[in-house]
Amino acid sequence: MGPLSVDLRKRVVSAVREEGMSCRAAARRFGVSFASAIRWVAALQERGSYAPLAMGGDTRSQRIEAHADFLLGLHRREPDLTLNEICSRLERARGEKVSPSMIWRFFDRHDITFKKNPRTRASRAARTSLSGDGDGSTVNSTSIR
Repeated sequence: MGPLSVDLRKRVVSAVREEGMSCRAAARRFGVSFASAIRWVAALQERGSYAPLAMGGDTRSQRIEAHADFLLGLHRREPDLTLNEICSRLERARGEKVSPSMIWRFFDRHDITFKKNPRTRASRAARTSLSGDGDGSTVNSTSIR
């Protein structure tokens, strides 16, 4: 659901400022929440407008994007670092404390992925139960390949 209309906001604010109603009385009259009426009147006093502000969008990525050169260079030099290690390096080098999820979103925006590499060969251990329930109670006496 988006913001309420500018016309409704105007009627509520006009009732408060021109008719002398309280914010709560105006809110009851027009069927909006008390908090909305209070915010709209305050917005008119603070910013000079009761129009809704922009909704959604990214509001915090510029904080980490300011360190893009450092992070991309760090990834080029040491591609096997974990997200936690990258966080600690950024804090030590630039004094910026960030979370691993913030680092992940940064690299995702730059189309850089972190793939898990198998460090050891897969196990060659065979099943001991042929029943499928995994409790090991029914073991087949035939050889298992």
